[in-house]
This record gives sequence, structure tokens and C-alpha cells, in this order.
Amino acid sequence: MNIELAVAIMLGLAAILASARLLYRQYRSDAATRSRGWRMAVLLIAQPVIAALLYFAVLPPRLPGQAGTMIVSTAGAAAGASEGAGDIRVALPEAPPAAVGERVPDLASALRRHPGTQRLRVLGAGLPPRDRDAARGLAIEFVAAPLPRGLSGLWSPARVGEGEEFWLSGRVETMPGGSVELLDPGSQRVDRAVLRGDGGFALSAVARSAGLAMFQLRLRDARQQVIEQVDVPVAIEARPAPKLLLLAGAPGPELKYLRRWAADAGLKPHTQISVGAGLQLGDAPLSLNAATLAGFDLLVLDERAWESLGETQRNAVIAAARGGLGVLLRVGGPLSPRTRAQLRELGFEPGAGADASELRLPVIGADEAATRARLGPGSVDAPRPRDQAPAEAPALTRRVLALDSAGLQPLARDADGKAYAAWRALGQGRFALWGLSDSFKLVLAGRDDLHGRLWSDALSTLTRARSSESARIDGSPRQDERTRVCGLADGAQVLPPRGPAVALVVDPDTGRERCAGFWPSSAGWHSLRQGERLLPFYVRARDEAPGLRASELREATAGLSLESMQRGGAATGAQAADGERGSPWPWFFAWLALSAGLWWFERSLRGRYLAAE
Repeated sequence: MNIELAVAIMLGLAAILASARLLYRQYRSDAATRSRGWRMAVLLIAQPVIAALLYFAVLPPRLPGQAGTMIVSTAGAAAGASEGAGDIRVALPEAPPAAVGERVPDLASALRRHPGTQRLRVLGAGLPPRDRDAARGLAIEFVAAPLPRGLSGLWSPARVGEGEEFWLSGRVETMPGGSVELLDPGSQRVDRAVLRGDGGFALSAVARSAGLAMFQLRLRDARQQVIEQVDVPVAIEARPAPKLLLLAGAPGPELKYLRRWAADAGLKPHTQISVGAGLQLGDAPLSLNAATLAGFDLLVLDERAWESLGETQRNAVIAAARGGLGVLLRVGGPLSPRTRAQLRELGFEPGAGADASELRLPVIGADEAATRARLGPGSVDAPRPRDQAPAEAPALTRRVLALDSAGLQPLARDADGKAYAAWRALGQGRFALWGLSDSFKLVLAGRDDLHGRLWSDALSTLTRARSSESARIDGSPRQDERTRVCGLADGAQVLPPRGPAVALVVDPDTGRERCAGFWPSSAGWHSLRQGERLLPFYVRARDEAPGLRASELREATAGLSLESMQRGGAATGAQAADGERGSPWPWFFAWLALSAGLWWFERSLRGRYLAAE
């Protein structure tokens, strides 16, 4: 029971007892000395009025109107914002020195000093992580400062597998006609893109060897002057290579160069090639059944190998696909009516595939220098000079298949945007048709980078899904700011680049997420250790990439403002009850005056029958 309710009950009981006493005295009095009706009415009404005045003298009413709005200046806030009656101005530590208002160490301290605050007007870049919890539940109006020129958004994978191609995208502010370049850890340009009208861009690179790699993003303006250079940390993991099963109805150059690429990529494919009369080339023959297919992540076979499968084997392949196996059917020739009927049952309507047409691959946005960097120095037997111009991609051949239906997902497109490979979900796995029949010509023309890119993109899309990392690090960690780490086991620790390990204490209120807070004191690579497993993550310095920092603050604060709008933009009743109380003295003097008047009136003869006589 709170104090307001306790005081109200006590004073209410006192008023009831006083009224009961008056009624009892009126009942016990002689008719000649009884009070008249108007006198009794005045006395009875005065009891609750006096109790109410005494209550407000002890606990004066709160004055929410005097709290007004708290104007909070953050980093980049401009002076001169309008104020209303009762508004309060405070400046957080990040605010410019010229910012008007009371200097406070954080928002929570400002709210404690001004407990009646129900609304916030945030000026500038936005609230840092330390102040966001204190702002939750209040009505928030966010007046954002303009983002600085340069990089304002960057979305890149924190971890990729060894040998995989990865993409990163971003946004740049106020750089019309500019461009952006991606440099690998050896400072070689591997991709370049001209900024779109909205400042967006997308770049790609290949994670060549396992380890902690630091790519760099270089921004150039329309005059090709370097404006900004930002580090892009990528943890390249030596993940277990997918297990690949290759089946072919006959040997050929397409299969030969696919096997060579798979071996160079570390996939170690198991190959079975039929040469007729029951003879096979390649690796030791395996029985195509559920147990065998469960040991592979991806099955690649051509239309002749599919035709040679018995019904039991084909059912085993389809069942394995429904269980998560990726299946890619290479179509290098016309499809038989039987195969078309089987594919129709799987959701495909490819047609006969009797015709072939020329195919041109999409033009890659990388310039000549970036392409040479992707190609690399070649091999000992076939070195590639650094100044050698990359060869033009040759024209390829595709089977004419109907792969643009609404139920299919494009796996690869040509320069005209038409899909020459497509897939569809089949249970937990994916089944795809591949219409390109001579991708090996890319290798013969010296563009093995394009050949590897084609097959890497295709197989990474189809391969059996693996369980993801249970632990996660929210947001973009930054020095001296709280980082939220979830999915923790008991005894989890963070290993900083310097100094002792930091034990993480799981917040019991996070439930099954099992999250903890971590404040990195230094920049650089850190590692989350859980048992024997290490999960690396990068912490940026406090002043690194100011555009990214400003964008992160803006998005987080805008999210809080949106939450307050969804709640109706008003403070809850509990918050409204926290307003500052008014002065008790007017209520006390009113109670004192009424009590004195009532004391005199009770002892006077006014309103008694005796007085009338």
C-alpha cells in the first residue's frame, strides 16, 4: 500500500467518525436544543472538505503541466531550438560546447533531476546506447541533424567461409558523381562501383584464405579525390567443405573443368562417370540410396545420368532432397518425355530443351585493375603477367528451357536478364535445373574467375543448410559503448586484444536468449570464447567512421521515436504520476481557516432551536 492511499484511508475514516458523532449527538439531544437542518448540513459537509484539505496539505497535487518537454542536445545539435513554457534544456556530454542547457552526465541523471518529464525532444545526431533505456516509455520527438559527408551506411558479413565470394553494400551522403572502391588486405583494388543517384552501392570480393582480414573501402568524389577510407573487417573461417557427389552419363569437358574447379575450391567431389556397358570411371562406385545420399550436401548430375537412374534410386534422390540435400540437374541435351513428366511432378515445366541458343554473361562492374586482382598471378606452369589485360568473356551456349515461371527462383541470369538456371524448394532442400552446357569455355579463354564465380554462386545457393552459430553480437560494436551479446553458455568470456579475459554475466531477465552486456575498452579484434570455440568480432574505435556512427545513432533514436508514436505519443499513467508536487502551503492555510471557522460554528448557538426562542 502506498502512502497516498494510506493517508486517504485514514482521513476518510476520520471524516466518517466525525459525521457519525454529529448524527449521534443530534439524535440524543432534546428537541429544544437540537440543531436545525441547515446547520447539520453545514457541519456534515464540512467534515469531508476538511479531510480533503488536510490530505492536499500533506500530499499536494502533482503539477504535470509544469514539467513540459525536456529538450536534449546531443552530438551535432544546433543552438536556437524554440522552447515552450516549462520546457527544460539539458546537454549530454557529446553535445557541442555551445549547446544551451544544463550539462548532465547522462539522460537518466537529467530525468532524476526533473522527475515530471513526460516528453523528450532530442536534437542532433541522436541518443547513444547508454541513454536509450532511460528514454524508453517517454514520448519522443527526434529532430535529426544532417548526416556528415561520406560513408553513412555499410552492410557487410562479419564472417564468411574460406574461398567464398561475399557482397557488401552501403550508402554515401552528398557525393554526387562519386565512386567507391574495395581494396583487399594486400591493398589491391578488387571491385569498383559508381554511386547511384541515392548514394547507394554494392561491391563484392573473394575471401581467399582463412584468418582475420581487413578490407578497405575507399571513397572518391567526382574529381577522383579520396574523401574517406574505412576499414571493413571480415573473419574468414575454414568451414568444413560441402560434400559433393558428381554423376555423369558420359565424360566431357564441362564435367572435367567442373571437377577441377571443385578440387581447387577444396570440395573433394566424389565422381562417377558412366561409359556404357556397365563400366564407370572416376571414384569407387557408391550405391545410390538414402544412407549414401545422407552423407553428401549436394548432388550434381546431367540428364543422361538422371535417365539411367532406376525408380528406387530416383525416389531416394527426391527423398534426400526433401530432407535437405541440394540437387542440380545439368541439361546439356534434349529431355525425353519421361524426364519431362518426372520434372513436371517436381513442379517444373521446362519444355523439351531441343533447341540451343547463344548466351552472354552479365557485365561485371569491376574495372580492369580489379579484374586482374581477382584473377591473381596464375600458377607456376601458367603465370599471368600483372599488366596483362583480362580477356573478354566468350559467348556460351544454353538449352532453351522455360525457367521464368512464377513458381521458380532464378539461380543465374544472362546479360538480357533471362534465367538459364532456376530452382525451387523441395521439402527442406532445393532442386535446380541448369541450362548452361559449355561453361568450360570461360577457363579456356582465361576467365577462370568467371567460371568459378558461376559455380560457386550456384552451389552455395543449393548446398545443404548447416546449423548457424548460436551466439550473436548485436549491432556494430564500438569502443566504450555497450555491446549486447546473446546466445551465451555458462562461463562465456570475451578475449580483448590486450589485457585479461572479461567474464560475461548473463542477465536473467533475457530468458532463453541468454544475453549479457559488454563494454569494450579498446578497439580491434576481440573473441567470444565459449568452451573450446572462439567467435571473433571487431570493435571500432570511438571516433572511427564518423558517418557510420552518426547513422547508427540516428536510426536507433528514430526507432525509439517510432515506438513512442505507436504507443500514442503519451506517457503512461505511472510516468504521469511521477510529476513534481505543488506547494502545500495554500492547502494548509485553507484547512487551518476552515477548521477554525468550524470550531467557532460548532460552539455558537446559530442554527439551534434554543436560539430561536
